[in-house]
Amino acid sequence: MVLWDFDGPICRLFARHKAERVAAELVEWLELQGLHGLLSDAERDTLDPQVVLRAVDRRHPGSDLVAELEERLTQEELRAASSALPTAYADPLIRTWAAVGARLAITTNNSPRVVRAYLDGRGLTACFAPHIYGRTADLHLLKPDPHCLNRALNGMGTAPSAALMIGDSPSDLTAADYAGVPFLGYARTDPKRKLLQESGAAHVVTSLEPLLTTLRH
Repeated sequence: MVLWDFDGPICRLFARHKAERVAAELVEWLELQGLHGLLSDAERDTLDPQVVLRAVDRRHPGSDLVAELEERLTQEELRAASSALPTAYADPLIRTWAAVGARLAITTNNSPRVVRAYLDGRGLTACFAPHIYGRTADLHLLKPDPHCLNRALNGMGTAPSAALMIGDSPSDLTAADYAGVPFLGYARTDPKRKLLQESGAAHVVTSLEPLLTTLRH
C-alpha cells in the first residue's frame, strides 16, 4: 500500500495560482472583518495559506470564522487545481503501481474536493478512489498529526509496516513516524532535499523516475 501526499509528489498545486497570493488574500479578508490583530506579524507575512488557516483555528477552534476561512482556501485550491503542474513521472508511476496490484491512497492537508478535481482531470481517480483522505473540519488533525494516515490504513485494512508514505515535507515525515509507516521523501529542489534529510528522512529521491524504472523491471 502506498500513501501519497498530494501537493508535491503528485503535482505542484500552486504552480501558477500562487500560494503566496492566496495567503495574502486570506490575510486581507481577515483584516476586512476587523481581525487584523488576530495574526502575528510572521503569520501575516507567511507565504503559506495553511499557516493562516491553522493560526485562526488555534485561536477560534471550530468557529464559523474558521469554517468560512477554510471554505475560502478550498475555493482557491480548486482554482489552483485547474492549472496545477503534474510532477514528472507521477502519472505513469501511479498507473503502473495500480496496474501491478498495489493499493494507493492519498493522505493530504489539502481539501479532498481539490484532490478529486485534479485526479478527475488527469484520469487518475480510479487508481485511488475511494481512498482520498484530506482536510476535515478538525484542523488540529492536519499533518504532522497522523490522523489522515491512520484513516487510510484503517480504511484499507493495512498494517503500518506494510505501507509506504511518499511525502515532500517534514510534517509528512513526522506523520509517517507517528503512524509507524516507512517514509520515502520526494524533493524537487536541493533545499527541500536538505530539509528532509536534516529532519531525519533516511531515503529521499529527487525524481520519481527510478521508482517507475524499478516497477517496470
